[in-house]
Amino acid sequence: MPASARDVAPRPGFRTTALIIATAMFMEQLDITILATALPAMARDFGTSAPNLSLAMTSYLLSLAIFIPASGLVADRFGARNVFRAAIVVFILGSALCSLADSLAAIVGARLLQGLGGAMMMPVGRLILLRTVDKRDMVAAMSWLLVPALVGPIIGPPLGGFFVTYLDWRWIFYINVPIGLLGLVLSSRFIPNLREAPAPGQRFDATGMALSGIALGGLFFAAELASREGEGRIAIALGLIGAGFGWLYLRHARRHPSPILDVGLMLVPTFRLSMISGSLTRITQGAHPFLLPLMFQLSFGLTAARAGTMILATALGAMLMKALAPALLRALGFRTALTVNGVLCALFYAVCAFFSPSWPEWAIFAVLVASGLSMSLQFTALNTVAYDEIGPARMSAATSFYTTFQQLMLSAGVCAAATVLHVAMTLGERDTPARGDFTAAFLVVTGISLLAVIWNRRLAPDAGSEISGHHLRDR
Repeated sequence: MPASARDVAPRPGFRTTALIIATAMFMEQLDITILATALPAMARDFGTSAPNLSLAMTSYLLSLAIFIPASGLVADRFGARNVFRAAIVVFILGSALCSLADSLAAIVGARLLQGLGGAMMMPVGRLILLRTVDKRDMVAAMSWLLVPALVGPIIGPPLGGFFVTYLDWRWIFYINVPIGLLGLVLSSRFIPNLREAPAPGQRFDATGMALSGIALGGLFFAAELASREGEGRIAIALGLIGAGFGWLYLRHARRHPSPILDVGLMLVPTFRLSMISGSLTRITQGAHPFLLPLMFQLSFGLTAARAGTMILATALGAMLMKALAPALLRALGFRTALTVNGVLCALFYAVCAFFSPSWPEWAIFAVLVASGLSMSLQFTALNTVAYDEIGPARMSAATSFYTTFQQLMLSAGVCAAATVLHVAMTLGERDTPARGDFTAAFLVVTGISLLAVIWNRRLAPDAGSEISGHHLRDR
């Protein structure tokens, strides 16, 4: 469907497009983890424990997962720029309500609203990039896009620590307002209002959205409550409800001509393998920024500001990889890079399990820099090769599907880490997690991410060769 005159915006270079979208993604990813260093202070204000406040993190991620599936169709119906801008406004409003929260229930409700805005920002931004950038520029564009998105979760803890130590935890939400306004202005000026004509017979899958929403909500609130003492029966009930509605959704999706989550995409080899591998790896990525700030504060005795500053090393690693990723993927190809680096990524996460107050700070810093380097390369590769075999007609569905499970696995990582901490604390008859409890949590989530190597090895040797340029080197 050709854009009307009012839909046309100046077409920027791919770096400009990527960085504008990254502004919003940075804000969103920052918000996922900026709570981590503020949890002890918020827990005192709300009269609960810091591990229990993981619900404030997972409720946001869960809201993303529920509403993301509709993002592609909404963007095609109303225009990508319009939806992107509206999502930023909703996100800013949710942030303002978070800053006014005076209880755990209030913060969870405000985070759900934030998630609604975030659910449209991330996949619609990625959709804009995929539709405006040539394949030969995709790795470079994705590197520009992903660095701010990767840095957001890393800067979150130190920034949150600074606010908690020197100002007030509510500033972690005030900071979204200027960032959001900047993204709003830049997207209005430079982002084209892309639309895609609906396929014949395509209609919005309201039933599928309801079924998938209940399924996802049931499963992830079950996982969240499983980490809380005395909530076992409720967790089991919610898990059974989630599983039942998930089964109903799969039956519904097989009959619907355009399901809200197109499970048929899993028949595309590179998409399927990237999905499985990325999901396993993201469990560790979600747990990492949740565990480190808590361990540095509760086990090492550091202030919130000091704990957050330590984690900046990972951001430095992610930034350094931005310039290296295209060359590495061109030299190694996607399969080799993902397989070898996947092992390294897991090992660097595993080393964090053995951090102790006796370690010199330079050693902890070096491990976290290496972890940031490895993590940045892994997700640049995964987020790029996933779309290698996806045609334009299915791009909206693919970005919605991929981003939904990306957020689900980040949420699963927080839930898994919180559950292991709770079990270890219960076995040790402790009210506050000790260093050994954090060691157990790091090792469990690291073991999960290491399984991704199995699926990375199953990629074809020439997977994504047109994107990486690897085949050109071999000729």
